Amino acid sequence: MVMDVGVTIEPRLQTGMGFRQFVALVAALMATNALAVDSMLPALGQIGASLGVTAANERQWVITSYLLGFGAAQIVYGTLADRFGRKPMIMAGLTIYIAASLAAAATRSFELMMFARVIQGIGAAGTRVLAVSIVRDRFAGRQMARVMSLALIVFLAVPICAPSLGQLIMLVLPWQAIFVALAAFASVVLVWLTRNLPETLHPADRHAIDLSHIFAAAGKTLSNRISLGYTLAMSVLMGAMIGFINSAQQIFADVFHQPRFFTLIFAGIAGAIAVASLVNARLVDRLGTRLISHAALLGFTVIACVHVAVAAGGHDNIFSFAILQTAMMFCFGLLMGNFGAMSMEPLGHIAGSASSIQGFISTLAGALIGFAIGQCFNGTTVPLTLGFAGAGMIALALIAYAEGGRLFQARHYAQTLPG
Repeated sequence: MVMDVGVTIEPRLQTGMGFRQFVALVAALMATNALAVDSMLPALGQIGASLGVTAANERQWVITSYLLGFGAAQIVYGTLADRFGRKPMIMAGLTIYIAASLAAAATRSFELMMFARVIQGIGAAGTRVLAVSIVRDRFAGRQMARVMSLALIVFLAVPICAPSLGQLIMLVLPWQAIFVALAAFASVVLVWLTRNLPETLHPADRHAIDLSHIFAAAGKTLSNRISLGYTLAMSVLMGAMIGFINSAQQIFADVFHQPRFFTLIFAGIAGAIAVASLVNARLVDRLGTRLISHAALLGFTVIACVHVAVAAGGHDNIFSFAILQTAMMFCFGLLMGNFGAMSMEPLGHIAGSASSIQGFISTLAGALIGFAIGQCFNGTTVPLTLGFAGAGMIALALIAYAEGGRLFQARHYAQTLPG
C-alpha cells in the first residue's frame, strides 16, 4: 500500500484491537524502560552505601550500566523481529527483564548489581525497539507522530511519578523492593500483551536472518540523510537528558542543598515533557512535524545557552534551575516523538531493523555522552548546562544536514507501508 505521509491511516488494528488500548499498551511497553531508570534515582545513595560504593559519581553506574545493555541489544531485536515477528520477541524481552530485576534485588555486590542491570537493559531493549516497530507497522508520517505523542503522554507520567514511587517504597522497605516492583509491573504487561496484542508484522515483510539482509538494512538506514541526521540528533539530545538524570540528585543535594525538593522538581520537569507531547499530538496534523520540532530545537538551544550564562556567572539557584530546565524540557517534549517519526519515514519496509539500528546508535551514544556529562559534575551546574547547550547546537547542525539546509519545510513523498 502506497500513501503520502500526510494521509490519515485508519487508527485500528485489523484484528480488532482498539486504538486506545493499542496506544496504552505501547505506552506500558515504553514505561518498563522509564521505570527502570527513574525509580532508581532516590535509591542511588542507599544502593551505594549498601554495596560499598563511596564515591558519589561512581553511583552513576547504576544508571549507565542499564543504558549500555539497553542500547547494545536493540540491534539484535530488530533483526529477530523481522524474521519471527514482533510479539514473540517482545515476550522474550519482558521475560529477561523480569528475571534480571529479581536478580538485582537479590545481589549483594556492586559488580553483580551492574551485571544484573546490563541484563535488565538487554531485556528492556526489546520493548523499546518493538514498541516503535509495531507502531510503524500500522502508521506513517504525521499519524505515526500522533500515535507516538499520545503514547508518550502516558509514558511520560512515569518520570513524574517514578522517583516519588521509589522514595515511597523506601519509606517502608529496603531498596531491593524497587526491583521487585519493576518485575511485578513487567509481569502485568507481559500477561496483557500475551492475551491482547495481535502480530503486526505482515507475512510479506518477514525476512530470513542472513548477513546480507542485516548489512543491507544497516546500509539503507545509515546512508539515508533523513534517517542518519535525525538519529544522530536524537543521540546527542538524549545524551544531554541522560547527563541530567545521572547528576540530578547530586545537584539538588550538593549544589542547592535541598534534596527534599528533588522528587517534586523532577516531577515538574518531567511534567513539562508530558504537556509538550500533548500539545504536539494536537498540533502535528495541522502544522507538521518539521515546523514544530525545528522551532522547538531552536528554543531548546537558546534556553540552554541562557542557562550556561546564568550558571557560569554564579547566579544559578534552585528556582532558576527549575524554571530553565522546565522550559528546556518542554521543547524537548516537542522534539523527540517527531524526530523519531521523521527518522523512520523512508524506512517502513525495514521498520524492525531500522528501528533497532537507530535505537542502538541513539541509546548507546546517548548513554556514553550522558555518562561523560555526569562524570564532569564538579559541585556546580556549569558542566550540565554546557552539555545541554552543546547538544542543542550539534543537533541543529545535524538537522540542517538531514534537511539539506531547509528547515521548517514539510516533505511530501510516497511512503510504502508494511502490509
